[in-house]
Amino acid sequence: MTELAALLDLTNQLLWVHFVVFLRVAPAMALFPGLGEQSIPARFKLLLALMFTVTVTPVLTPDLIEMPDNVMAFTQVIFVEIGLGTLIGLGLRLFLLALQTAGSIAAQVTSLSQILGSLGVTPLPAMGHLLAIGALTLGMILGMHVHLARMLVLTYEVLPTAVVPDAGSVAQWGIYRISDAFSLAFTLAAPFVIVSVVYNVTLGVINRAMPQMMVVFIGAPVITFMGLTLLFLLSAIMLRLWVEGFQAFMINPFEIVR
Repeated sequence: MTELAALLDLTNQLLWVHFVVFLRVAPAMALFPGLGEQSIPARFKLLLALMFTVTVTPVLTPDLIEMPDNVMAFTQVIFVEIGLGTLIGLGLRLFLLALQTAGSIAAQVTSLSQILGSLGVTPLPAMGHLLAIGALTLGMILGMHVHLARMLVLTYEVLPTAVVPDAGSVAQWGIYRISDAFSLAFTLAAPFVIVSVVYNVTLGVINRAMPQMMVVFIGAPVITFMGLTLLFLLSAIMLRLWVEGFQAFMINPFEIVR
């Protein structure tokens, strides 16, 4: 009977530590670029979250808390861990939103925003859709899921289990991540914006010199061709910069908090 009680106690402890890790892993997986897309079935996402939980838990078992002995403490663990997982997932998701924003900016300034679109909830210009698909494909090829498992382990060093983080530090981290996402988006779209400015200035000078000429009909094909040419020439560089920023974040996701 003693051996059976010890076995039951060990089983409860194993289930508890996996449950605690799952609470943080599942929201991060649901927002992870590529694996958390709406086109992926919910059952497959759940399976991925369980697989990551089984992978990460053996490394974290000594650092996890014991099972609470009251309902209030148990509820606190659930809500805090889900909130921390969502926070991590939002930090990851901002990188994909930055790339989509860069594509939208580039499409708007080169008059390509109305060509094709996206099958998602929010309509996305073809240029942004192409960059997003390329980034997700490149991320999967480079093994971003392996970096995700390592990053989830690192988060427990900064954010221990069931410990509510400082609100000021979280706010500072969130502001930095959002500003960094917009900075990355404008950096990636900068060549298209520069070409658009030069095009519009040139068009204005020509229109000023020859008011009778319909410069818009002449310039529209030019800016479209230049936009597609820039996309062809710079897409590889844009994706490389995005991957470098994404990998840097996964190596040290809380550089502002530390």
